[in-house]
Order: sequence, then structure tokens, then C-alpha cells
Amino acid sequence: MNILVVLAVAAVFGVLRFRRASLLVWAGAWWVGLYLLLRFGFTVPIPSSVVTIYMGIVTLAIAAYVSSSDERRGEIAGPLVRFMTDKRYTASLGAAVIAIPALAAANVYVQMNVPLEPPLFSRTVHPASPAEITVGEKKVDLNAGENPFRHLETSNPDEFRGHVEKGRQVYYRNCVFCHGDNLAGNGMFVHGLDPIPTNFADPGTIAMLQETFLFWRIAKGGPGLPEEGGPWATAMPAWEKFLTEEEIWDVILFLYEFTGQRPRATEEVAEP
Repeated sequence: MNILVVLAVAAVFGVLRFRRASLLVWAGAWWVGLYLLLRFGFTVPIPSSVVTIYMGIVTLAIAAYVSSSDERRGEIAGPLVRFMTDKRYTASLGAAVIAIPALAAANVYVQMNVPLEPPLFSRTVHPASPAEITVGEKKVDLNAGENPFRHLETSNPDEFRGHVEKGRQVYYRNCVFCHGDNLAGNGMFVHGLDPIPTNFADPGTIAMLQETFLFWRIAKGGPGLPEEGGPWATAMPAWEKFLTEEEIWDVILFLYEFTGQRPRATEEVAEP
């Protein structure tokens, strides 16, 4: 805990108690005080998304308390009514009417312009995939295996296009929120992720990988990385829990089709 922040909040509460502050002042003080404790009171920072959740709970709790009786509702409403109707507060009311939406707009602007930053740690070389994995009850060979629908690109183009279309639907139902409309790793959730998603549009990413490698990363997600892959750990879920094997292969076809890339060819391993 950051003892200075805790002591400062406690001191303000002590002054308010000594001066017998109104319920409205107490409600505001509790809200601000708890926000300061959550935001600055811990040595290890609490993620902003968690702070938002907690402050939502705090807001509901304070609202429930101040509205739990006619007396408390009167204590809250009285000062607010006087502020909005007493001519002495006309200038302050006008300033508040301008300031509140202006602050809200400024907050939205700041949140929308947060720069995308690389991870705070140095990444090591991405760990190699295992020789095989099990998805459902089926073993998938990651070294010599291949996308079971890739051959349709030449043997049955119409059926191949059908798989690509299914992959497009899978992507925009599940992946677009992080990886973005154009697969560039700039989805709407990207500002809350560290590390940020891979930019598939970059020719130095999926064009360097075999399709089986992508199958492993999609199926097992961040939780499926080996211990040495810690710096590469991401928020990617283990999609094998939500998608079928065919849907994963389909979305891989879509990734290459959309970006105009070709998967890395399977390499033959020389016998010792």
C-alpha cells in the first residue's frame, strides 16, 4: 500500500467528520477517496479496467445508500436544488453545465488517442511449436501436417472459396475485436492489451509461418505456450474451446487470402 495516499484520504475524512459535513459532501468524498485509493493507493498499479469495475460498484453502493430513505434523499436533493435555482449560483451553474460535457469529451478524446506501445519487457525468440498437439480427441502433426482444405485451392476452387468465406465469418465474429478490421492488430480492444496483437498484414508475420503453426497458436492461445514463451504470453484465448477444428483451419485460409500472403512451405527434414 502507498501509505501517503492512505493517510491523505484518512485525513480528509477526519476533517469532514470534525466539520459535520453534509451527506452530499460525504457521498462525493467517499467516491473520490475510494477512487484515489484504487488508482494510487497500491504499489503495484491496478489495471484501469479493474478500477472502472470497482468504481461502478462503489457508485451503485453510494447511490443505494443515499436513496435508501426520504431523509437521506432530502439531504442530497436540497443542496442540488438550491444550486440550480438560487440566483447566487448562476455563474457556478453555468460553469458546471459547460465543464461536465467538456470533461467527458476530453476523456473520450484522450482514451481514443492512447499510443500503441510495445511490451514493457524484451521479447525473446518465439518458442517453436511442439511436434504435435491434441485438439478435441484428434492429434494434429505440426511438423509434417498441412491444412486439410488447402489442396482445394487448385482441385476445387468453388469449395475452397466456401471455406474462405466460412473463415471470414469466424474471424469477424470472434477475432476482429483485437486483430482489427484489416488484420493489422488495431482492433477496438487493442489499447487494453500488452503485448498488442500481431499485425497479420505485415509480410514478415504469417508469410514466414506454416499453417500448422498458426493452428497451434489459435487452438491453444496464450495459455498453450511453453514456460519459456512467457514474454510472448497474450490475451489470446484457447480457441479450441469455442471453435471446431474445421473453423480454425477455415479462418487460417481467410488470413492468408485477405492479406495476399502465402503460407511457408513444409520443409523436409533430412534423415540422420
